[in-house]
Amino acid sequence: MERINDIIQRAKEIIKRIIAFLKRTINDRRFKRYAPLAIMVLVAILTLVTCVSGQIQKPQPDPEPDPPDVIETSPEVSPPVETPDPTPDPDPEPDPVDTGFRNPLTGLPTEEDISNKRPMAIVINNHRQANPQVGITSADIIYEYLVEGTTRMLAIYQDVSDVGVIGSVRSARHYTVDLAQSYDSIFIFAGYSPQANTVIKNRKIDHFDEVHGVGPEMYYRDSARRASMGSEHSLMTSGSKIMEHLPKYDLREEHDEGYECALSFSEDGTPEGGEKALEFTVRFGGEGKTTGFSYNDETRLYDLRQYGNAYIDGGNRQQVSVTNVLILKMAIAGIPGDTEGRLNITTMGTGEGYYACGGEYVEIQWSRENESAQFRYTLMDGSELVFGQGKTFICLIRTTGTVDFA
Repeated sequence: MERINDIIQRAKEIIKRIIAFLKRTINDRRFKRYAPLAIMVLVAILTLVTCVSGQIQKPQPDPEPDPPDVIETSPEVSPPVETPDPTPDPDPEPDPVDTGFRNPLTGLPTEEDISNKRPMAIVINNHRQANPQVGITSADIIYEYLVEGTTRMLAIYQDVSDVGVIGSVRSARHYTVDLAQSYDSIFIFAGYSPQANTVIKNRKIDHFDEVHGVGPEMYYRDSARRASMGSEHSLMTSGSKIMEHLPKYDLREEHDEGYECALSFSEDGTPEGGEKALEFTVRFGGEGKTTGFSYNDETRLYDLRQYGNAYIDGGNRQQVSVTNVLILKMAIAGIPGDTEGRLNITTMGTGEGYYACGGEYVEIQWSRENESAQFRYTLMDGSELVFGQGKTFICLIRTTGTVDFA
């Protein structure tokens, strides 16, 4: 230790001499030659003195203790640790809170009470050239019915606010006015037959009609569809457009007090004592149009097909699938003197039909008392028909129309 202190003292003496030398020669021309060397020596000596001093002042560690229970390591290296007991699986997410609210057209739960809203009934083009339709899978109830030479759809939406593009939109017939009115709905279409025009005016139906300038801002022409399908198959609307412009018009947006939907639902609507209906085809009679239904055991839904292919929504690319299928036999005949071949479908009175759900079907009866009444459905013994919770597809066929069940 004394020797180290002696070295430090000598180093300090050398440093003092170098500093004195630098002071004497700083203005001397020879300084430029010797200054770099003197500075290097000074730095080396300072470094040596610092290191030695640090070693002298640093306290010597105590004898190494026993290893601690927890090993301290740098953050980059993970210490060996005991494997803890397996962490239990997190609790599953709780089921959605049942608010008690139900969609009156499907029986399914809803977050908000939408039961008193007037539905939107929108006429959807089903011409072969106009497919695929858009927004059809969002409908709660879909009607398929005959028009001149083909079929058309009426899509019923209890709440259209979250529905995207819908279409293409086509013209009304007087019997589609009946269907729309049976739900106390707001009727949306583009043009009408002479018979439909008369009914709409006489009954003061709340409606929007792009062709005749009633709410034209709710519609637009899709340029891609117009280029590939033609102008008549390109007219579209959307939930956002409807809800944006609806408040501008003086019409009732909710049902009158005391209104109740006539449909009843249960979790499982499979009819008791029914016959197998895993595959069936509805023939609309005369026009050659058919719609097929295939029951899916996994989803418990009927997947639809038409025009030889799966029935696909062109918006979300999903197949049209429903829980319930109704086939209603109605008197259908041409309108005398109508040069366009328009039809009359009798939607009031009584009739028979079929109900399919859960892979089985039964015969049913339907009735409707007057132009503003709802449809009512019963089993053949007179008891009320109870639907399965979910969407419904309704086919209106001739009394001579056939259904091939398998």
